[in-house]
Amino acid sequence: MLFNSFQFFAFFTIVSFLYFLLPYNKRWFLLLVSSCYFYMVFVPVYILILGFTIVIDYFAGIYIENAYGKRRKLLLLLSLIANIGVLAVFKYYNFLNTNLTILLQGIHYQNPIPYLSILLPIGLSFHTFQAMSYTIEVYRGHQKAERHFGIYSLYVMFFPQLVAGPIERPQNLIHQFREEHDFEFSRVISSLKLVIWGLFKKVVIADRLAVYSDGVFNNPHVHSGPTMVMATLFFTFQIYCDFSGYSDMAIGIARILGFKFMQNFRLPYLSHSINDFWKRWHISLSTWFGDYLYIPLGGNRVSVSRWLLNIYIVFLISGLWHGANWTFVIWGGLHATYYMLEFFGKTIMRYIGLAHILMTSWYKAFKMVLVFLMVSFAWIFFRAKNVNDAFYIIQNLFDWSGKLWWGSSSVTSIISLFLILLLMVVQVFQYNGKLAIYFSPVKVSRPVSWMAYAAMLLGISVLGMSSNAFIYFQF
Repeated sequence: MLFNSFQFFAFFTIVSFLYFLLPYNKRWFLLLVSSCYFYMVFVPVYILILGFTIVIDYFAGIYIENAYGKRRKLLLLLSLIANIGVLAVFKYYNFLNTNLTILLQGIHYQNPIPYLSILLPIGLSFHTFQAMSYTIEVYRGHQKAERHFGIYSLYVMFFPQLVAGPIERPQNLIHQFREEHDFEFSRVISSLKLVIWGLFKKVVIADRLAVYSDGVFNNPHVHSGPTMVMATLFFTFQIYCDFSGYSDMAIGIARILGFKFMQNFRLPYLSHSINDFWKRWHISLSTWFGDYLYIPLGGNRVSVSRWLLNIYIVFLISGLWHGANWTFVIWGGLHATYYMLEFFGKTIMRYIGLAHILMTSWYKAFKMVLVFLMVSFAWIFFRAKNVNDAFYIIQNLFDWSGKLWWGSSSVTSIISLFLILLLMVVQVFQYNGKLAIYFSPVKVSRPVSWMAYAAMLLGISVLGMSSNAFIYFQF
């Protein structure tokens, strides 16, 4: 059930109406049943997988809290193995088996291990990571084990963020299921504005850009350099509008019911460094890897060589988290390399006495453009179907002998370029603090605010494309 569908609109209208009618201590049951239904609309049988990990981690949390010493660590390890094991079977088994087959063929040996004909459960990586954060926080003593099985199940399954985040921490979310959330008209209106903005980014911008970028990336060998450049630009904004649009909608939908999620995007394409980019892009995942992998590895409190190794480990695993394909691993490795080059570049500039340049406005503007180009280049590997396609695109990216392909409709492509420009203008105002994320009347007069959202609703109805699945649902 997609957020950008009439089915979800009807579903959420009914759920929210019943939610505010029920006594607050009974609402958890409605939300749990609704979340189960929401998930089962996709592939019903996969709720059994979700149920398996919920049962494992529910009891693991209780036992971990009551255990001491090595037994405590062992229980955490068993919980993590169970969660990662589910990921390994459903997401990485065939990928690993394919690579094993290639290795064995190199020594003329046939791989006897069979392949599995299974579909990837939707949002598996998201709710698995959310479940793991719970047992880790209980182990660290930052979160008490949840004794109410329904509340814990809801923590993992809460439908606004079940399939694509934000990946919440138990300290932020679990206690909210026990709190009374009254109906507040002003909160509902401001939340609906955020939902509309997210929906606009998804169905008007992202889905329209997808028409062109899919046409090129799905068959790159028939296109020239100028076309590949435009497709890369379009995908750069497509994935941002698609995923940040989902996050805005998820945050707004939860906020209508009174729940507060963490911010997941903060104008990432206006970053002035790769480090800054990862503080602004998919924040719930980058902080997850920081807290549960980077810091336990030693973070930056180690030698420079070990620190660089930590960076590569985190980014490579982050790439693999996105999908069982070498293209994602290379994408993660590219960002690790960017991070390394940026670090040594700053170090050299300070060493030769050019540290003052780092603070100049022109240098920051230059870095903002450079970071955008580097991130856009890396997206080629993220979007390409395989490594061969990615390298073919890169090899022909600067061959401008061919003509620019305007897609099946030049009007659609021109509208797409205009929408990208509109988005960037809006985000520059947001970056300068002259525009709130959902045009709050504090920043913009009430008539202008309502006119803006009326225009967006009109744009959604006139320019909105068909209901395509969100890109990150596949992860």
